[in-house]
Amino acid sequence: MTAAVNTSFAANVARRLHETALAMPLADAVVEPQNAGPRFRYRRHSFRQLDDDSTDLARGLVRFGVLPGTRLALFVRPGFDFISLVFAVFKAGAVAVLIDPGQGRRAVLRCLDEARPQGFIAVPVVHALRMLHRRRYPEAKFNVVVGRRWPLGPPSLDDLRRAGRSAGDALRLPAASPDDPAAIIFTTGSTGPAKGVLYRHRNFDRQIEELAGHYGIRSGEIDLSCFPLFALFNAGLGVTTVIPRMDFSRPATVDPSHIAGLAGDLLATTAFASPAVWDRVGRYCQERKLRLPSLKRVLSAGAPVHADVLARMKDAIHPEGDVFTPYGASEALPVASIAASEVLRETAAKTRAGAGVCVGRRFPGIAWKVIRIVDGPLPTLDRAEELPPGQIGELLVSGDVVTREYFNRPQANALAKIDDGGRVWHRMGDVGHLDEQERFWFCGRMSHRVVTAEGTLFTIPCEAIVNEHEAVSRSAVVGIGPPGRQTPVVIIEPHAASFPKTTAARQKLLDEVRELAEASPLTRTVRHFLIHPAFPVDVRHNAKIFREKLALWAATRIPRGN
Repeated sequence: MTAAVNTSFAANVARRLHETALAMPLADAVVEPQNAGPRFRYRRHSFRQLDDDSTDLARGLVRFGVLPGTRLALFVRPGFDFISLVFAVFKAGAVAVLIDPGQGRRAVLRCLDEARPQGFIAVPVVHALRMLHRRRYPEAKFNVVVGRRWPLGPPSLDDLRRAGRSAGDALRLPAASPDDPAAIIFTTGSTGPAKGVLYRHRNFDRQIEELAGHYGIRSGEIDLSCFPLFALFNAGLGVTTVIPRMDFSRPATVDPSHIAGLAGDLLATTAFASPAVWDRVGRYCQERKLRLPSLKRVLSAGAPVHADVLARMKDAIHPEGDVFTPYGASEALPVASIAASEVLRETAAKTRAGAGVCVGRRFPGIAWKVIRIVDGPLPTLDRAEELPPGQIGELLVSGDVVTREYFNRPQANALAKIDDGGRVWHRMGDVGHLDEQERFWFCGRMSHRVVTAEGTLFTIPCEAIVNEHEAVSRSAVVGIGPPGRQTPVVIIEPHAASFPKTTAARQKLLDEVRELAEASPLTRTVRHFLIHPAFPVDVRHNAKIFREKLALWAATRIPRGN
């Protein structure tokens, strides 16, 4: 058995796993279903096993020559090995580079070009890609294959473990400070090229504190985690992570019976997933009058969650439980939160009327301001004009969960970060307003607003008006032309079951949507309406609409000068 991690981990977020392993060594840390049911079989790993294994792997990395600050790209399927490897990278003082492979090959290669990894810990297909582009990554010298090793290939994960075990306690792992880099996590790229967000140990530490304190998460709970990175928080909280069998890059394809079955079989108390997952699970439970009484806390993030989804999931879980929608971004999470009970009781009706989506009150460690929109850098805070409640502007946030910079992106840093005497404010890129209760109402992305000669249209409030039509699944308001003289266009995606098959049916639907738009002061200036069969959306959450692509598509269908 590997000995306890040395005291140099006092400032390293990996210490939280070690402390959990000392307090509850035999408790389940990771549970992985080995089949799809109906009778589940599981592979279980204790906190002691996870802590010992990650220490062995960390020592193996150090023996292989990994130094503090070494950037290691991880492409490993969600599971015990992935969680153990992330903590191993932390313990070795290295930096985990995490990129969503679901973005597609070109996007992943662009992210790798930016991150300049010095090693790859990855499944065989990624190493094949690395070798195909070996001249592209000349610094990648510390490579480990996770899975079947091929002759003359890089060492395997088991080789790494053996090297760490043979080194034993004689190999002391490096010390860390709270401000040492821990990870580079790439954004989804839903509003432009994906950017690498530089996380420090301080950021992760504070995230764990904020989430545990706000939601009352306690050790011994069981989390059904449909978002792999959330498992890292669980390990530091003494919470069991259950990893379902699903394609994490395409959550909308999840089998809802599998998720519901796992929650019931393991008596999960909490669960985290994107809105696309809960939409499917909620409908599944509603249709079968199925309840998941052990679930007391359901979290959903990544995109605004429709009130109908919240209502269905709230009906399916423990009567005293609730569904929460934490708000934030890759650069700053968590920022705010609201419960489904508050949404359904008060804010949903205002959202339908065009007030925006209320994302709730800020977390205790967050400071925020809504300022007048500025297109371009804001080098100092004194150049920002703070707006009173009710006025729509852009949101600034600050706090220990807020990352200070993007990796290798000086222009993005100049645009998104404001230095306030050593304190960094992050420009969320979101527009909205605060109400008298200090709740933030999200009104869309700043880059998505449509600026016409007659005024500005904000996407979320305007789209809410159109979404009231029963045949509309979702809509997008886009602008054609230069800002200030843009032509607004409303694009709708009908429900598949009610998609109009004929020209007459399509025209009838568009006429009805036009009537809805003309009846609201928010959308009455819109003159152009289009139907799109399937919106382009992000892979990770399957909910963020790529409005830039829709704008280009609309421009080919709206005559110039109209």
